[in-house]
Amino acid sequence: MTVTHHVRVHRSDENLAREEQLAWRIAEVAADPVDVEPAVAAMIVNRVIDNAAVAAASLTRAPVVAARQQALDHPAPATGATVFGCALERRTSPEWAAWANGVAVRELDYHDTFLAADYSHPGDNIPPIVAVAQHVGADGAALIRGIATGYEIQIDLVRAICLHRHKIDHVAHLGPSAAAGIGTLLGLDADTIYQAVGQALHTTTATRQSRKGEISTWKAYAPAFAGKLAVEAVDRAMRGQTSPSPIYEGEDGVIAWLLDGKDAAYDVPLPAPGEAKRAILDSYTKEHSAEYQAQAWIDLARRLHTERPELADPANVASIVLHTSHHTHYVIGSGANDPQKYDPHASRETLDHSIPYIFAVALQDGGWHHVDSYLPERAARPDTVALWHGVTTAEDPEWTRRYHSEDPAEKAFGGRAEIRLTDGSVLVDEIAVADAHPLGARPFARADYVRKFRLLAEPVLEPAEIERFLDLAERLPELTADEVRRLSILARPGVVASGPKGLF
Repeated sequence: MTVTHHVRVHRSDENLAREEQLAWRIAEVAADPVDVEPAVAAMIVNRVIDNAAVAAASLTRAPVVAARQQALDHPAPATGATVFGCALERRTSPEWAAWANGVAVRELDYHDTFLAADYSHPGDNIPPIVAVAQHVGADGAALIRGIATGYEIQIDLVRAICLHRHKIDHVAHLGPSAAAGIGTLLGLDADTIYQAVGQALHTTTATRQSRKGEISTWKAYAPAFAGKLAVEAVDRAMRGQTSPSPIYEGEDGVIAWLLDGKDAAYDVPLPAPGEAKRAILDSYTKEHSAEYQAQAWIDLARRLHTERPELADPANVASIVLHTSHHTHYVIGSGANDPQKYDPHASRETLDHSIPYIFAVALQDGGWHHVDSYLPERAARPDTVALWHGVTTAEDPEWTRRYHSEDPAEKAFGGRAEIRLTDGSVLVDEIAVADAHPLGARPFARADYVRKFRLLAEPVLEPAEIERFLDLAERLPELTADEVRRLSILARPGVVASGPKGLF
């Protein structure tokens, strides 16, 4: 059964024992050698395929090209890890592979998600854990155990501790989870993992300005940076180096000064000793390349496109109000007060975080495309701009309550659309979860993950390479160490070009 760990701020003179600290409890979970249940292993396979799919689609995008070149400028003469798109024999040091591959996975904002007290993309744990597995020669079974821990810790932290309320970027939960997952992969003891978790948290508490206003290329870099720092934190801890303590609960620690303050308290659910790590089963992936809270709205818009095609013409629509959760309204809705969310010349990263834009385009096009829906000419189309600028969001307490519900059957990420037409009539429709959600109209299964990979990989990978990767990924729990070292994707000739020159 799950054990709830109560976390509060302690004065220095209280001398909080290490064994009572959250970082230690995380380390204990990571060091617990429990078996990975078959359903969890199967879902890890799905997410490895999902990550590779979105990485393939982003291989030629500028942030990925730059990050990849940085990694390649740190070659590993022996062992090391692979870099997405490059020859499998070309290796770089694991922290730089985690960096490059992490950027490729996150660039299109198109992989898995978990939303609760905070939000996360737990698939961001996979690149650093795979990089270390390749570097040390771990087999598929060890890799599966490490990934299960990464998902478990990040999701458990996200269930309990809100970061975005205090404008701290959500990767502050990723640093500790990736460090814990690497610790499991390597079979490290709790003391070493504890030190790595503390360092990983201490170095990844940045502000969320990276997801505000004119959103920059750093949005994709932030989780990759957390993964890179987690690899480095584990390396230092293995060399006997220590961390700030207590990192969460100290009077000058993260909770006291970055989160809810000296009177704060949280209840973090963690697996009991001997309990399997199942948290990945509570997460969900994306059918569409957009912020997760836009997924259900895209599905509603494409349904309305079919049922009410006249809504695509702004001449017929007076206004659209999307009644939704607090988080959706204030992060990707008009409640963010970001004028960039209505700017036809905004960056792709900004449009990805604009539900007014996304709903308008999906309503007109009847779907969503990871490239075409973000093209400058698509965003600047006059009829789209007219419709888009008529879309606003509003917080609805009931949708906020459902967003935070702990009952999976009630938890919702959508809302209610009220569309006022120019003839005076009002259309009201709603959606709770995305079609691809486990409780949605068409839940994603293995065939859908494979289909997504083929769709995104076909333009940049040879057919034989697609089959080679899928064969490895679907046999992940049984892979040998040599096969794990080949768990990457090789681009077609000419796809991967050298990146810009920097310091290295």
